[in-house]
Amino acid sequence: MTAVPKQMHLAAHFPGVNSTTVWADPRSKSQIDFSSFGHLARTAERGLFDFFFLAEGLRLREHKGEIHDLDVVGRPESLTVLNALAAVTERLGLAATVNATFNEPYELARRLASLDHLSGGRAAWNVVTSSDAFTGENFRRGGYLDRADRYTRAAEFVSVARTLWDSWTPDGTPRPFAHSGQHFAIEGEFTVPRSPQGHPVVIQAGDSDEGREFAASTADVIFTRHGTLEAGRAFYADVKQRLARHGRRPEDLKVMPGVSFVLGGTDAEAQERAAEIRRRQVSPQNAILALELVWGRDLSSYDPEGPLPDIDPDPDSVLVQGRVKAGDPFAIAAQWRALSEAKGLSIRQTVIETTSRQSFIGTAGSVAAALEEFVSKDAADGFILVPHLTPGGLDDFVDQVVPVLQERGVFRTEYTGSTLRSHLGLADPVWKG
Repeated sequence: MTAVPKQMHLAAHFPGVNSTTVWADPRSKSQIDFSSFGHLARTAERGLFDFFFLAEGLRLREHKGEIHDLDVVGRPESLTVLNALAAVTERLGLAATVNATFNEPYELARRLASLDHLSGGRAAWNVVTSSDAFTGENFRRGGYLDRADRYTRAAEFVSVARTLWDSWTPDGTPRPFAHSGQHFAIEGEFTVPRSPQGHPVVIQAGDSDEGREFAASTADVIFTRHGTLEAGRAFYADVKQRLARHGRRPEDLKVMPGVSFVLGGTDAEAQERAAEIRRRQVSPQNAILALELVWGRDLSSYDPEGPLPDIDPDPDSVLVQGRVKAGDPFAIAAQWRALSEAKGLSIRQTVIETTSRQSFIGTAGSVAAALEEFVSKDAADGFILVPHLTPGGLDDFVDQVVPVLQERGVFRTEYTGSTLRSHLGLADPVWKG
C-alpha cells in the first residue's frame, strides 16, 4: 500500500509595510484600498490556501529622528480589514497580528470571537510582543516591560483570552469568569457566545528561545524564517521536541516559515528575475539604512556601490527607531566584512546577499519540488508566502505552482472543512468549564 505523502499547508502574507514590496513596479497598487486586500485574499482562496495573514505596525519608523521615508504609511488596523474580507471569502482563514503588550484581554478576545462568528470559524490571532519604549510612547506606557516580562504578559494574555472564550458553554449558556494573575485581574461576564472554532487559532512569530518556548506551550502555528534546509530541520526538531513537556503532540503545532518565491520559464530565467527583484528591493538608500542599522553610525557619506566601512559599530547608538536589531553588531559586521572581502562585494551587494529571506526560485516544477522537499524532510509543515508585489504577486504561484503540488499529491484539491482549524488539521479545543 502506497503511503500518503505529508500534506503541505500554505498561507498568504499581504505585503505592505516592508522592503519586500517592489513599489516602483508599475503593477504595484495601493496597500490601503480594500480592492488590494480583496484581490490577494480571493487569489489565496482560489488556491485553496489555509489562511490570509496581516502584519501590524503600531508606530511609523524613524531614521535619524525623522519619519523613515522608505516606510509605507497608512497601514489599516488588521481586524477591521479581516472583518470586511470575511464578507468576500468563504473558506479562507483570516489571521490578524495583534500586539499583546498594548492591548487588553477582554476587548481583544471579544473582537477575535466576533470575527470568528462573522467568518464562520476562520479567525486567527498572531501574537506579538514589544519591549520597545519608542512604540510604547503611542500608548503612554514607554518601556515598562523588559524582554522577559513581555512573554510572561503574552502567555497570561492568551490564557485569559481562552478563559473568556470558555466562559460560554458549548450549548450557549454564559457563565461568570474571573482571573487574577501577575499582569491581569479581571472578572465579569463575556458578551460573545462560544464561537465556531471554540478558540480562534493562535499563531506565534519568533525564533528566539523565549519565542520557541512560548509557541510550544501556547500556539497552534509558529511563523518563523530559516535560510537552508538544514537550518529548517534543526528549528523544526527543536520546537517539536519542546511540545511534550507541555502535554502536547507534535501535530498540535504547525511550523510555517515565511518565504518568498520567483518563477520563470526556465531556472536560469527565474534566477535572473530574482536578482533583478533583489536589486529593486535593496535600493542604494535601503542598503545604507541596513548598514546603519548594524553599525549604529551615520554612514550617509558612504557609496552604496563601494566597500564596507572600516570603522567599528557603535553598539549604544540608535539611529533607526521601530526596527529590531538582529544580534551582536560586532559579530554581524565581521561576518559581512569577511563575505565582502571573499566575494569582492560592495555595500549594496553585501546587503542583498545577507538580508534576503528564504526564497524558492525556478520553474513551477522546480519550486514545487523544493517546497515538497522541505515538508517531506521535516523542515516545515508549510509556508507563509510573501510576494513582492501588491496585490497581484500571488497570482502566478496559484496558477502555476499549486496545480503541480496537487499533481504530486502534497496539497489539497478542495477544502474539506469550513474552519481554519480543519484546514490546518488541528483538533478543536476541549471546553474547560
